[in-house]
Amino acid sequence: MYAISGRSSLSGTITVPGSKSQTIRAVLMGLLAEGTSVIHNPLPGNDGLSACRAAEVLGASVLRNDGIWTVAGKGGRLDPPEHIIDTGNSGTTTSFVTGLCSLVNGYAVITGDEQIRRRPVRPELDALRSLGAFCLITRPGSDCPPVVVGGHLHGGTCRLPGYNSQHVSGVLVPGALIPAGEEIRIEVDDPRESSYIQMTIDWMKKYGVTARASEDCRSYRVCGGQTYRACETWVSGDWSGVAFPLVAAVCTDSTVVIRGLDFDDPQGDKRIVEILISMGADIVKNLPDHSLVIRGGKRLAGNIRIDMNDIPDALPALAVAAAYACGETEFTTLAHVRVKESDRVAVMCGELTKCGADIEITSDTMTVHGGHPLHGALIDSHGDHRVAMAMTVCGLFADGQMRIQNAECASVSFPGVYEVMKSAGADITLN
Repeated sequence: MYAISGRSSLSGTITVPGSKSQTIRAVLMGLLAEGTSVIHNPLPGNDGLSACRAAEVLGASVLRNDGIWTVAGKGGRLDPPEHIIDTGNSGTTTSFVTGLCSLVNGYAVITGDEQIRRRPVRPELDALRSLGAFCLITRPGSDCPPVVVGGHLHGGTCRLPGYNSQHVSGVLVPGALIPAGEEIRIEVDDPRESSYIQMTIDWMKKYGVTARASEDCRSYRVCGGQTYRACETWVSGDWSGVAFPLVAAVCTDSTVVIRGLDFDDPQGDKRIVEILISMGADIVKNLPDHSLVIRGGKRLAGNIRIDMNDIPDALPALAVAAAYACGETEFTTLAHVRVKESDRVAVMCGELTKCGADIEITSDTMTVHGGHPLHGALIDSHGDHRVAMAMTVCGLFADGQMRIQNAECASVSFPGVYEVMKSAGADITLN
């Protein structure tokens, strides 16, 4: 499917869906819990559904109704699955399920789509193996799924590189279910994405389980003998998804209200609001109303350096804003952004350059020389939902038409995003 976007302005109210990251955590901790958990406002995107299917293969019963999901858990007792666990395009589900399968009394086979089968998982497997789990990569010379994982996890200390927070979470979550009296300690080299690990710890707490982080986020501890208990939870609005209508409103002659936001949520991507304000965007926070009011069309100013350590998912949207702004915007700490659904550093550089942007990249930085007129082009989404949405937004203020190939991948994290944007006045056509 192509998404074709053209110059336009937005008006009215946009409500963002629930957080993809929180939805996955809620479902998979519901799998581990004793009793039936109720999840309000889950994100029914492809990644959330992948988590549901994985939970079902591992023995949970998941009932999905509009706006409410219920998960009848296994109480931490995971039997060997009868089927392969296919995590689709979900890196978060892959990492969490890989860790959970170290609790299986037997073995599980975990794989995913073509992108997942290119995403390295060896560091997590090495950590789990050092803690007693059986871990095997099925393809010689590969660091990526398919993998075979089985029990039994025990206490000890392991070390993980910090570029992928999902691997840390993948060890923390099952760690609460090792035998009582034992403890897992995770040492993290060059920690990044620490807000996502804090999100995991917060969700573990909702389900009655405790894990701890050091102040410098270089060490995490979880004691065994704990019990996940079913609960009723609410998934916050997805700050990663907010980025796209937010940048669209800022970079066009628009007046938009974005609702459904939790300003106290630990999601790191909420920092995009402060970044855009620092570049000159007219954005007002309405805390009591859980909303943002954006009056767009002002020329943004670059001349800013943005450390992406904790907000890797925000790069595609912010790169588009930087191309719109006058002056130089430098993004730093990007190595971990290169191992997402695509190498987002190289991909956003290549696709924006097609449109007339002036961008330089290194292994760990991106410098956008903004303010150049942009024009439409034929864009390859590379199957990456955030690239597809970012380049659709770029088409709303560029000359001509922007044509994004494989635009349907946006449903991974923001189902119906094009319809939502169209309802606010965006010139977007799907064919």
